[in-house]
Amino acid sequence: MHTVRDDILQQLKRVVIKVGSGVISTAEGLDGAMVAQLAEDICDFCERGIEVILVSSGAVAAGRNSLGIEGRPKTIPQKQAAAAIGQPRMMRAYKEVFQRRNRVAAQVLLTRDDLSNRRRYLNAHNTFDALLEYGVTPIVNENDTVVVEEIRFGDNDNLSAQVASLMEADLLLILSDVDGFYDGDPACDEGAQFLPLIDKITPEVMAMAGSSRGTLGTGGMQTKLQAAQKASLAGIPTLIVDGRAPGILRRVIEGENVGSLFLASASKLNARKRWIALTMQPSGKILLDDGAVRAVSDSGKSLLPTGIVVVEGEFERGDAVHICDRNGVPFAIGVASYNSIELQQIKGHRCAEIEQILGYQYRDEAVYRDNLVL
Repeated sequence: MHTVRDDILQQLKRVVIKVGSGVISTAEGLDGAMVAQLAEDICDFCERGIEVILVSSGAVAAGRNSLGIEGRPKTIPQKQAAAAIGQPRMMRAYKEVFQRRNRVAAQVLLTRDDLSNRRRYLNAHNTFDALLEYGVTPIVNENDTVVVEEIRFGDNDNLSAQVASLMEADLLLILSDVDGFYDGDPACDEGAQFLPLIDKITPEVMAMAGSSRGTLGTGGMQTKLQAAQKASLAGIPTLIVDGRAPGILRRVIEGENVGSLFLASASKLNARKRWIALTMQPSGKILLDDGAVRAVSDSGKSLLPTGIVVVEGEFERGDAVHICDRNGVPFAIGVASYNSIELQQIKGHRCAEIEQILGYQYRDEAVYRDNLVL
């Protein structure tokens, strides 16, 4: 019987594959055999005419033993040092297989800053585009060697979703250390049911994920659901499978019913709104009165200063902010047309009063509707 999975796979031209530390690492460090098998399978994908971008964890796990660190590093400096040692080891392991298959792999290291800045976001897109055009497979990781808390993606699940959105992939394929998504934790709940198809990620579905995470990685099922949710907004389905299962990529591409498939949202955001919703980090909050909430959320209007009741945090013009109801509950993200000090001065005032209050006027709207995502 023809299924929605068949439809997705038959149209597959570009896929972002994310592999976690729990798949390609052990307590001793990088699992060379798993890395080699993954690289071989990716080469098979490419030979089928499918473009692959690989988002690979494992650098910290590959380097931590050289520093005598057991388990996950506890501080960012420890993580940075381990990544500095492990990243070239990991890339060498991938490249050795790619070279045997007469293919080229490229290293791409990113921080949140690289994607939250619009110009750098577009530059990243152009770089990926050029690599794929030349038949090169980009291997992406967070730039753990230099990253600090303020510019971290936090986990490669979310990074993979942002890369999938950036490059408008046809599928986000997450290779995990579990075989898919359950309505409970199968490790401690014998009655947990496997869910092969999830139409929509609701708060109830998110609650099923719990907050557990693996020994070697930074994410758990919750971050994978967050990634699937972001990919869904970009119109991209997500498939979570057991990355250590024999021949898993071949079984996926041949249409075997493995893993859990999360469908894409029917209403795909346009490119600019995807960038706002998925990559920008909100710096503050704008609280609205009830009328402004209705105008923005129900009628699709821009946010005008007259509807603002409270401005929280410090932010500059062009920064992202949470847009909230009067109780502080966020319902949208937008790009501010004025900084926080200016908005404090003009909140509650009509557009015609802006120039009189500030001495200048950028525009009527505090947040223009094309720069706002519910």
